[in-house]
Amino acid sequence: MSFQGKTALITGGASGMGLLCGQCLAREGANVALLDVNREGLDAAARGICQSGGDAIGLLTDIRVYAQVEQAVSKTVEAFGSVDILINCAGGASRRVLKRSESFENMPVEVLDWGIDVNLKGPLYCARAVFGQMMGQGGGVIVNLGSISGEEGSFSSPDYSAAKSGMNGLTKSLAQGGAKYNIRSVCVSPGPVLTRPGMAKMTTLLGRAADPQEIVDFILYLVSDKAAFVTGSSFLIDGGRHCMGH
Repeated sequence: MSFQGKTALITGGASGMGLLCGQCLAREGANVALLDVNREGLDAAARGICQSGGDAIGLLTDIRVYAQVEQAVSKTVEAFGSVDILINCAGGASRRVLKRSESFENMPVEVLDWGIDVNLKGPLYCARAVFGQMMGQGGGVIVNLGSISGEEGSFSSPDYSAAKSGMNGLTKSLAQGGAKYNIRSVCVSPGPVLTRPGMAKMTTLLGRAADPQEIVDFILYLVSDKAAFVTGSSFLIDGGRHCMGH
């Protein structure tokens, strides 16, 4: 799968699956724009890709702020001439990220807001910011990262579950509007992934969590020309966890 001459814009690009997507796409010839709020991690990530022979820029961006997202898209087009691929990787459960332990009825509303803003509004803003560019250039692919939590529900993190469930509706909507412009939209919903140790405790039919590379390989297939007939679909890649009746 060659991505020569293509440009990928990836949120959450300083670490985890966002960074891995960037590294793998760059290795296959893509130009990569990494977006993140972690300046140090972002600089190191972009530098690492460039030192390995790829083309990458790091753009400090808070995806909760539309003006910053719009600016990042402009800078990407300025640097590379197009945005062919958007991968909405940035996200996380507010309870874990903000280190909160209250039950739902006592959870500060600001924590719930953070969860919706980062996990739902952020991807919506990014899609809005790239859509016109993709229309004008004759196509593109948008990948939204869902989660098994969006399928199962999660009373401990209802904002996260609701936002990730919302990725399905966003994906279908973008596919409907994008089809006549050759813009595809897909959703990838992982089960437990070994981006952090705690994930290993989640059970799956296969008895293990995914290696991040397994998820990224699937994303690379979906953004490639091999998946040209795939749009509007959401894919669970969860080792059979959803079949277990949790």
